[in-house]
Amino acid sequence: MDKIAIDKFKKDIRFRHKIAHVETIPGKIATFKEVNNLNDKIARYLKDEDIHLYEHQAQAYDEIKNGNNIIITTPTASGKTLAFNLPVLDTLSSNKDATALYIYPAKALSNDQLNVLSILEKNLNINIKPATYDGDTEKSERYGIRQSSRVILTNPYQLHHILAWHHQWKRFYSNLKYIIIDEAHYYKGIFGSNVAYLIRRLKRIANFYGSKPQFILSSATLANPKELASKLVGENFHLIDKDTSPSGEKDFIFYNPFYKNIKKNTKDKNNKDDNEALLNKNNNKINRNNTEDQFIEDRIANTNNSDQGSKIADGLSIHQETENIFLYLLLKDIQTLCFTVSRKIAELIAMWAKKDMLAYKRRLADNITAYRAGYLANERREIEEGLKSRKYLGVTCTNALELGINIGSLDAVIISGYPGTMISTWQQAGRAGRENQKSLVILLAFENQLDQYFMNNPRFFFDKPHENAIVDLNNEIIASSHVICAANELPIANDEAENIFNIHDEETGNNYLNKLIENEDLVENSRGQYIYPYDDQPSFNHSLDQLSTDIFKVMNNNQLLEIMERSQVYREAHEGAVLINKGETYIVDSVNLKNKYVNVFKRATEYHTIVLKTVDINIRKKLKRKKIGDFTVNFGELEVSEDFFKYKKMHFSKTIGTYFLDLPPLKFKTKGIWFTIPKVIKDSLEKKFDQDDVFAGGLHGVEHALIGLFPLHVMCDRFDIGGLSTNYHEDTQEATIFIYDAYEGGIGITEKAMEVFTDLIDSTTKLIDTCQCSDGCPACIYSPKCGNENKPLHKDATSYILNYIQEQINNDSNIAISSTVDKIKDDIGLNDSNVTNINNQHHNVNDKINKAINVNDKINNSINVNDKNNKGINVNDKINKGINVNDKININKSININDSKTKYEEAVSLFEEGNYTYAKDILVEIINEDKQYSNAWYLLGVILELQEDYLGASNFLKKALIIDPTHENAYLLLEKLKNQAK
Repeated sequence: MDKIAIDKFKKDIRFRHKIAHVETIPGKIATFKEVNNLNDKIARYLKDEDIHLYEHQAQAYDEIKNGNNIIITTPTASGKTLAFNLPVLDTLSSNKDATALYIYPAKALSNDQLNVLSILEKNLNINIKPATYDGDTEKSERYGIRQSSRVILTNPYQLHHILAWHHQWKRFYSNLKYIIIDEAHYYKGIFGSNVAYLIRRLKRIANFYGSKPQFILSSATLANPKELASKLVGENFHLIDKDTSPSGEKDFIFYNPFYKNIKKNTKDKNNKDDNEALLNKNNNKINRNNTEDQFIEDRIANTNNSDQGSKIADGLSIHQETENIFLYLLLKDIQTLCFTVSRKIAELIAMWAKKDMLAYKRRLADNITAYRAGYLANERREIEEGLKSRKYLGVTCTNALELGINIGSLDAVIISGYPGTMISTWQQAGRAGRENQKSLVILLAFENQLDQYFMNNPRFFFDKPHENAIVDLNNEIIASSHVICAANELPIANDEAENIFNIHDEETGNNYLNKLIENEDLVENSRGQYIYPYDDQPSFNHSLDQLSTDIFKVMNNNQLLEIMERSQVYREAHEGAVLINKGETYIVDSVNLKNKYVNVFKRATEYHTIVLKTVDINIRKKLKRKKIGDFTVNFGELEVSEDFFKYKKMHFSKTIGTYFLDLPPLKFKTKGIWFTIPKVIKDSLEKKFDQDDVFAGGLHGVEHALIGLFPLHVMCDRFDIGGLSTNYHEDTQEATIFIYDAYEGGIGITEKAMEVFTDLIDSTTKLIDTCQCSDGCPACIYSPKCGNENKPLHKDATSYILNYIQEQINNDSNIAISSTVDKIKDDIGLNDSNVTNINNQHHNVNDKINKAINVNDKINNSINVNDKNNKGINVNDKINKGINVNDKININKSININDSKTKYEEAVSLFEEGNYTYAKDILVEIINEDKQYSNAWYLLGVILELQEDYLGASNFLKKALIIDPTHENAYLLLEKLKNQAK
């Protein structure tokens, strides 16, 4: 393989027209640094092996030896392992009792690191007896490992179960100096939150035995590495993120089989112009006499003969296209690793490639294989060694090879479908690239929002810091589970539970221990400590992967196939569903909700199933609101009810049958964000397009597109979040869009989205604007999990609403009002002299009361403000509460409202800013405390009139006049409503 072979793909006319972008990442040379006062054994080893430490390795060495916790986030193959192994072994060499615990997310990584440590033990001539301790460890070996090994390699699942047996590990915990957590970016979402509490349990036990271990974390590049490290461990960390290792030049190609969806916008930095290359016939025309070229051309013709310049039409074609590129690279002697979205696809592409290669170069067929979880350990090891020795030229795999298993460096990587996060994409891409040789990465896009967004906006991928990894320490279910486990390990005191596990209910002010005692999960002993009163092991009742304890068993012929929680059963294993397990398909025969069993039978099928649902949401409690420009986003506790009412059988994109389900609604409490869209936008859209459901279609499209691009900014799967859009919601009394964590109690995803909301809106708007479809498609506003069959959807209305949100976000609240808006103000009967009485009737604020309604918000230019019938236009009208603007309360801060006067001032301020829902909440509180507060009744009437609830407005205005017959403003507005009714 040479550089010319790598360059041929991007210039080949059979593929070039689908290349959306070529990013050439330049190579770089290494920078080195010496470490002072090296241990003699370490120094001799480095000299004998001719190893020079990179600058970031030396920095890590120094920080660790200085006693600092570190997180190192340099790329794949940059020497992170050596960076932390050497200082750890330095300490273990000088302190003969010291121990270290290595935690890996996968057994294969533990085994790989065991080989590395065994070699170092031999070369350094130190006695550490490294050993793995996991579910595969023989019982006969376990006692000896606990008694003599100084370096233990394990995983969170094993640690979860053995912490209760800490008395057997007294020697190890008493001398524990280091805890190494590799692949830390893997710990996110539910799993990450569980592991964070698991680490706190581990620290608690280490402290019990008198040790205070130092933490070393290794991770892929993250947007929030220090935040992740701190939340995982509960300590402060020093960040090492500058990569000083060498690398060769790399071409990173974005390849879009759905190329009609993209705008050709990019040229290879090292090519002057793609069009110029097109004209270079000597370089680009296919050599008909070259049998390799003819073979590939025939493959393309046979598998894609319907493509003829249009986009791929079915889901299988993209996998065939992946195979074509895979074969092309192998025939150029380019050693290639092909990442796929599932085990089944990895097997299929390998099978197709071997079969097709038999027809052309039989000897190469044996150099192709698949690699995935589920293979025996010796089979996986043979493939890993075969990659390093080039026995295997091409391997298809799942993300099982994404993690840091040592397979050497390859010539090329194909990533068939965006793997869900930029971190995973870069991890997979990092598998390509020998030290000073050019390498190639090809990302093939699927037809969904994330993949197509990158095809149209490559700079976002290459310029943006990677995503935020979310660890949530506020989920009561997760926290309570680990308190129970901790109490089983060691008796736990109330203050210990508060400090270590954050066991505190913000709503009630009580900690969760009270609930655990009421449920008899814990009992109090004579010392005032809490203990687990039963003989079983609670760790087996609390999974690290799942939030719920409502677990179903999936059975095939009385054999356990897998377990899943109730929500997953509703989505994937309802009656009639096609369930895929380890690449095999099963049909769900029946679901026993009472005994929690799902019965399936094995059957090969070419169709799949999609379940449909309706969603209902109630707002339980508002926790935060954030004003961005003139737009307000809310965050709080929600009660969600999901009704899975029917499912469809699908053959690719064609529906071949629809069937009703009889399942009770799935109800859970969670957390989420929501925001409202004013009626003025609805009126404008209906006037602009004159179509039914145009507003609902726009709201629905915004919901889908935002959820689709959530993983761009917050590291999650789109199935980790849910959504609802509605023309009218009872709790807000306006059109509202909700996006919520799809797990009981919430896991911090949507809360993090509050911080990146502006970026989320910007990227979503770009997605819609750059998609080349006319009416919406899976690349922009269609959702594969939509419970309403993607109806209604309206792409233009989606764009309109997103642009409105962007304008509101970018608005300056101090823009002067126009004369047209002044007229609208007068139309509702609230002129300057009348409004003065609002504040005068009960109190004088600062002796200075400003006049009138003050509308400071921009009105969307597309709205016809002169149309008197456009009643929603005054959505952002504001009543100046008559206090100095510098005294206005910052609504983003907690507010302590002590009396009706202060509450009313706050209600008026919120009304000014268009926050009608919050204003109404406060006004209702005032009325509950003081039913004679006429202005509260009046302002409620004003809000309801603006929201076109004319009957409700009339009732409140009448009540204001009963209390105060001289309330002129209430009288004028009531008369206006009466005249309108006529």
